[in-house]
Amino acid sequence: MKDLAKEKQPKHVAIIMDGNGRWAKKLGKKRIFGHEKGAEVAEKIIEYASDSGVRYLTLYTFSTENWKRPEEEVNFLFNLFIKYLESRMEKIISKGVRMRFSGRIDKMPEDIQKACKRIEEKSKNNSKLDLIMALNYGSRQEILDAVNKLISSGKKEITKKDIQNNLYLPDVPDVDLLIRTSGEKRISNFLLWQIAYAELYFTEVLWPDFDEKEFDKALLDYAKRERRFGGLTGSDEFGNK
Repeated sequence: MKDLAKEKQPKHVAIIMDGNGRWAKKLGKKRIFGHEKGAEVAEKIIEYASDSGVRYLTLYTFSTENWKRPEEEVNFLFNLFIKYLESRMEKIISKGVRMRFSGRIDKMPEDIQKACKRIEEKSKNNSKLDLIMALNYGSRQEILDAVNKLISSGKKEITKKDIQNNLYLPDVPDVDLLIRTSGEKRISNFLLWQIAYAELYFTEVLWPDFDEKEFDKALLDYAKRERRFGGLTGSDEFGNK
């Protein structure tokens, strides 16, 4: 939202884009129809967030648990993801958006790995918005990977800062605002470390019906809150404002 005071604007917004399947079912359509519509909505929200002054936007694109879905649906999601990366992200990149990926990308199909590397390289010098796609992502696995990396390096005692520095994208600041659509009120193994002091916003709106007005509602709700980070100073333990 462009007219929010800078100090009231979340720097990092993360979204659990939930409700595609239920939205399609309500219309008597297959779940994949909902995913197609959801991808279109994601594209609009990315552009709007960038224009609103959000600096980092993380979208929960495919979780480690999503492998449990029917093979047909998983394959459709992968094909849809590549389609959007190659045909629709060009426009977003041209507006100064940097594309990044968080998760076990090396465990994804080879064509997806290549597409991710290609678009990361193409957008690496952009700085208006860092768009982070959480892909094959699970927060418990991320923390476990960080700890194992530290153990392998010979670390005897692990600090909070050590873990922070060994997350998938250690330079990305903690989440300020976490949005989840569809009425579900849970985190679903998403950015558990990074949302320690985040403001949580839950909406009944299914993701395919989520639009710029709904995004503004979340930003306005965030702006009304007073963030104390467990104290009185307004800064968290890592110095993030």
